[in-house]
Amino acid sequence: QVQLVESGGGLVEPGGSLRLSCAASGHTLALAGIGWFRQAPGKEREGISCLSLRDESAYYSDSVKGRATIFRDLHKNIVTLEMNNLKPNDTAVYFCAGRAARYGSVCPKKELDYDYWGPGTQVTVSS
Repeated sequence: QVQLVESGGGLVEPGGSLRLSCAASGHTLALAGIGWFRQAPGKEREGISCLSLRDESAYYSDSVKGRATIFRDLHKNIVTLEMNNLKPNDTAVYFCAGRAARYGSVCPKKELDYDYWGPGTQVTVSS
């Protein structure tokens, strides 16, 4: 089993930056990819970024491309998502998700294709 816990959410002013971290514990060698999703009130969960743990390939949705960077600290089993130039419509609960190593993409687009989820962290962008 793998446990994921997000941290780093909070209140940020428009135009500001934040750093979200996803700490993995347990059988982390079973992981092949870590994705970040977010869900705004009344909206569907949206995949915004993913990092392949095999080759460090990074993926971004159009909604955050150019404003986000995903990377990992191998020694601490932490995957971090940095975002800048935040906007009010970035307000959401942010989740990290782990994809187990098996046949198929290590960074699938569909949330159902991820095996492990953190509880989420709230990000509010407001002045």
